[in-house]
Amino acid sequence: MRARNKILFGLVVLVVIVILILHLTPKKNSPDEEITKCIGSKSTLYVSTGCSACNAQKKLFGENFKYLNIVDCAVEPGKCGNILYVPTWIINNEKKVGVQSIETLKELTGKKTIKQK
Repeated sequence: MRARNKILFGLVVLVVIVILILHLTPKKNSPDEEITKCIGSKSTLYVSTGCSACNAQKKLFGENFKYLNIVDCAVEPGKCGNILYVPTWIINNEKKVGVQSIETLKELTGKKTIKQK
């Protein structure tokens, strides 16, 4: 019985350590406001309420999501005539369907990343 208690105690300690590591690990930052505003000014994002992929795209931008040019096809279907799937980005009159990375969106909208030395 004593060995069983040691194993149980070890598992509890391991779970606590894993939880602490996950909680304390820095999370990937969303793009800053300037980058998001630039992307938003040069694109339109078509989404739909309840779309899980749209929510994943939203999470990439965090609180700066509000700076994007967004059309919700569930709310404004008249503005989504030829949009068959969401999320869809329109950038330079071209469609990009699906969740797009911030880096891809920066490239497509002409926002270059400045590399620091």
